[in-house]
Amino acid sequence: MSVYKIIELVGTSKKSWEDAAAQAVKSASKSLRDLRVAEVTKLDMTIEDGEVKAYRARINVSFKLEKADD
Repeated sequence: MSVYKIIELVGTSKKSWEDAAAQAVKSASKSLRDLRVAEVTKLDMTIEDGEVKAYRARINVSFKLEKADD
């Protein structure tokens, strides 16, 4: 039996929403192990002076919890 934890992350990028989501996963993988699934839940962007400055992707990431020693 396995148990998974789901957390919400927000990635940002000056290039695209896809890159923003990828940056969030890349960053999370540095401190979390056994990442399983990333689900994009919201896309938005920041605007300054009428121009897009950054794309943002909100994602839910799941990872397997490690078994505690009995």
